[in-house]
Amino acid sequence: MALRYLLDTNSASYALRGNMPGVRQRLLQLPAEDVAISVITEAELRFGAARLPLVARVRVLVREFLDTYKSFPWSSDAAVEYANLRVEFERMGTPIGPLDLMIAAHALAIGVVLVSHDRVFRRVPGIELEDWT
Repeated sequence: MALRYLLDTNSASYALRGNMPGVRQRLLQLPAEDVAISVITEAELRFGAARLPLVARVRVLVREFLDTYKSFPWSSDAAVEYANLRVEFERMGTPIGPLDLMIAAHALAIGVVLVSHDRVFRRVPGIELEDWT
């Protein structure tokens, strides 16, 4: 199988915490190679774990998650998508947070479905979205 889905940070967090069982159930139905995260999401997960240094369980969960799902590096193609999207949203006066915009650009650049519960991504032209919650 080939990569089909890119989890945003919230979806990855839901899978880690188990507070949205639909996300975890859907992940269990798919081969791990069908799902990945952006290196941007990896950075946010690692930040979350580092922010809680006394909670070893969080670090273990994040490490296991990152061992299971590939983290895609950001590319020049993603940077081009990001620049174009950012210009478009700023012209409209409706910017999107930079990390969310980078994740959306990454999904567009590699041609996969972005998995997110966050409504902000609905504003991104051409993006394919699924909400597993």
